[in-house]
Amino acid sequence: MPSTQDWTNTWINSPLGVVEGMFADSQNNPNSGWEAKVVEFFKDQLKQKEAPTWVPSMNDVPLHYLKPNSLVKFRCLIQDMFDPEFYMGVYETVDPSTKAKVLRCGKYKDVTECGVDFNSKNTVTAERQTFYCVPIPGESPWVKEISFSARVVPSTSYVPSRQKRSYEEDDDTDDMDTQPQKQREPHTGPQNPTEHHGNGDCKRQETEAPSSQTASASHLDLNFPLPGEKGPSCLVKVYKDWDSFKLNDTLEVYGILSVSPALSALADERDASTSLLDPAECMETAEEQRVHSPPASLVPRLHMLYAKRLPNNNPLLPCATLEDNSAFLSSTLSEMASVRAELLTYLTHVLLGDVLAAEYLILHLISDVYTRHDVLPLGKFALNLSGCPTVSSYTERLYQIIQQLVPSSHYLGMNLQNMNQMRLVPKKDYVANRLVSGGLQLAKNTSLFLDETQLEQGQLDTTGVRNVTALGNVISWQKVDYDFNYHQMEFPCNINVLIASEGRSLLPSDCQIHLQSQVTPDNMDEYLSIHMHPTSSSQLNKFRLYLSVPRLLDYSISEELTKSVEDDFVDMRKDDPQSISAEDLHRMLVVARLLSLSLGQTSLSRDSWLRAKHIEMLRRSRMEQHKCVNGNEP
Repeated sequence: MPSTQDWTNTWINSPLGVVEGMFADSQNNPNSGWEAKVVEFFKDQLKQKEAPTWVPSMNDVPLHYLKPNSLVKFRCLIQDMFDPEFYMGVYETVDPSTKAKVLRCGKYKDVTECGVDFNSKNTVTAERQTFYCVPIPGESPWVKEISFSARVVPSTSYVPSRQKRSYEEDDDTDDMDTQPQKQREPHTGPQNPTEHHGNGDCKRQETEAPSSQTASASHLDLNFPLPGEKGPSCLVKVYKDWDSFKLNDTLEVYGILSVSPALSALADERDASTSLLDPAECMETAEEQRVHSPPASLVPRLHMLYAKRLPNNNPLLPCATLEDNSAFLSSTLSEMASVRAELLTYLTHVLLGDVLAAEYLILHLISDVYTRHDVLPLGKFALNLSGCPTVSSYTERLYQIIQQLVPSSHYLGMNLQNMNQMRLVPKKDYVANRLVSGGLQLAKNTSLFLDETQLEQGQLDTTGVRNVTALGNVISWQKVDYDFNYHQMEFPCNINVLIASEGRSLLPSDCQIHLQSQVTPDNMDEYLSIHMHPTSSSQLNKFRLYLSVPRLLDYSISEELTKSVEDDFVDMRKDDPQSISAEDLHRMLVVARLLSLSLGQTSLSRDSWLRAKHIEMLRRSRMEQHKCVNGNEP
């Protein structure tokens, strides 16, 4: 009887053997439902304790160290959805010498066996869908580092036959060559752009996003939404329930890796044959063929067995729902108030001694669109942090701190060149029949940091005006209008937008807080060198977990508190009806909700409501004082 380790090696190393065994068994029992049993088998195996960590990840392991036709996983975003394709689900092969016929399974494969009998009556044509998937845009280095360190490497071995790097050059080539299972440490922090390792330039061209989003759609790139991204893109083949997936969903896909060189050969043959045909007789353009059938060494195929949606990509959270982790939920909620106090102290230092701004930054970082009422997204809390210093690269350093706290983020300097040249809105390329990505094609809960301190005098061109409009739509309506040339298609999003500016932002926001620095400009460099750096990794992990948990909690307001809030609103308007509007009440309710969740409370208490009113009063008072001092500011 095989050992547990041998069995684990079998279903991870040779999943097609499991599939073909079940297919063979089904020939004696046509109604066995073998296809459903295959999926259930792998789901059951992955339910074992630590089983998901045994499966190699395409996010962590270079492609040339992954065994072809083995089980792998991929943490990704659905960037595009191609048209369905037909394949030979069941076919018959004929032995040329004995003429013996064998029934074969074509599912989870790209290439059939030799000797196919195309006239066989047993051939079954099936349909599958193809998703073009990319790594989650803007994923923080600490997410990759923790995800990789959590992996349990089983006692399997695979010596790569291909020497070409598939992505991200490794810094220790000798170790990688002698120890295939040892992955180099992920890079953290800013990298020196002038550093190159070996033939880095050539390798980088294959897998990094182009340095500018203005790259031509006709150029075969990996179509990453953000510039400078690394990692593999992948064609994910989906065999059932593909209508349940949506564009921009974030998934963890478990599937069978296909990198057959025959795919590239077939693509080359098709290109050659297409060039001889009349274009009117060809269903696909050469550009479409090139984009939809790229070399498997560059864009591998992943045949989905199972996929789970990721409500977030924080690796510190348990895989199961909070309801299934009552012990984790209980211990986490009991520590929320103390961790919040520690984070508040930390962010107060980061925000130059401004504790009120730190309060609002915490509320912003845990905000989330939890539902939509008609077109109105509820729960969003776009924050305009005005009064930011323009010296000592303060805003860039502030972003680096936030990047250390959240799973996904992106910094956008709003200078004239960026606004006039960047492609923020995805656009349909009808020649290649693909969706060309844009900077706003982001995963749920991505933190988007807009640096308005880089604004300069100049004229926005048509692209610049379109980009500013797109940013305004994200902030106000949490939507991006994708460009389909002859019309626009609205896609909802859930992006946390933080605007750093000197004065009031040119863009809309849900809340503005003016930074009151307790640090003089002369001491700015010294202060930042002391306080603007990450704290210990254990402390950071506490903060990272803390900021993700509130989004997973349900929240409610009792009828009693609802009545109390209504009474307070009436009382506040008695003396001066102009002092508070319905918009102000809505903001206070949002602040009260986020304040409650930040303390681990799932319902609004009287104390939290009073605290929300108090900090809103302090914020509004500060804004009034700032207007008096700067009367010309809007």
